[in-house]
Amino acid sequence: MSRALHRRAVVADAHNDLLIAVTARPPHRWAGYFRERWLPQLRAGGVDLQVLPVFIDDRFRPEGALRETLRMIECAHTLAEGNADEVRLCLDGDDIDAALGDGRIALVLALESAPGLDADVELLPALHRLGVRIASIAHWGRTALADGSGEDATGSRLTEAGARALAEMERLGILFDVSHLGASGVAHVLELATRPVLATHSSARALLDHHRNLTDEQLRGIAATGGTVCVNFLGEFLATDPADRTVDRLADHILHIAEVIGVDRVGLGPDFIKEVSADTTPPCCEDAEYARLLVPGLEGPRGLPLVTEALIRRGLPEGDVEKILGGNVLELFRKELGRPLPRSAR
Repeated sequence: MSRALHRRAVVADAHNDLLIAVTARPPHRWAGYFRERWLPQLRAGGVDLQVLPVFIDDRFRPEGALRETLRMIECAHTLAEGNADEVRLCLDGDDIDAALGDGRIALVLALESAPGLDADVELLPALHRLGVRIASIAHWGRTALADGSGEDATGSRLTEAGARALAEMERLGILFDVSHLGASGVAHVLELATRPVLATHSSARALLDHHRNLTDEQLRGIAATGGTVCVNFLGEFLATDPADRTVDRLADHILHIAEVIGVDRVGLGPDFIKEVSADTTPPCCEDAEYARLLVPGLEGPRGLPLVTEALIRRGLPEGDVEKILGGNVLELFRKELGRPLPRSAR
């Protein structure tokens, strides 16, 4: 029953760093490498809607951050154009519906922490023109816009430029992503936000007290904006003991968030970094402890049907499972992606 349900549901993954792996290849290999390596995995996992974050490694910061951001955006366009029979890079809900209607995977571009932007908020319209439709403004540390959750002790809110970035994203129709943002920054965003806010890959702090997870108060605040919380699959954010990092523990986080903010506000943000690491880390430098961070069976997109099985085992109605798998994210994207406001509205 769960396999049939998974096949008919719209499955949305709000965070897969696969662009890092694809961009590591020579440009003439981008489209082919995606088709050979990643497309089979996405199809096997039933993925219909894939958010592609643009994450910039520390070695490119600060001077090369914008250049690498543009390179990764170009990679996304190139792999989409080279696989136009299978995927479509989407700018709004109509594009997503058209892709799904054709049986193609809808791709949506996101910025993760936006180091290429620095404090130059006036670049956001240019990035929007290039296809960016989701953005966060911090990772683990400090940026010109805000502090990441690893800097929670500072108690910092958004900088002046960060507040302007939020307003400009709302005007352009770029969804603001609070995953990785520090606690005081999240509170500041929720004070200022006039449009729905998204968490692309965050789990429940009530179940594991990790700074990357969201408190129940934060969850309620995101839901109050009309936004959605997509749950991270990394075991590090699910349980302290590696033995407890299981699909059922992931289901605990999903169900807790659904209980706090309602099943209509929950999605999936797997953060499948094992595949990216395997593609980009030399064999000499592999971390033997890395596997302890992963949930067995959920190392990559192929494992997504296991989530459906776990939610069915926990007694969720099929309609609710379909919402969590992707229906909620799809609905949010239909309403918000690429829908600009007039300048006078801000």
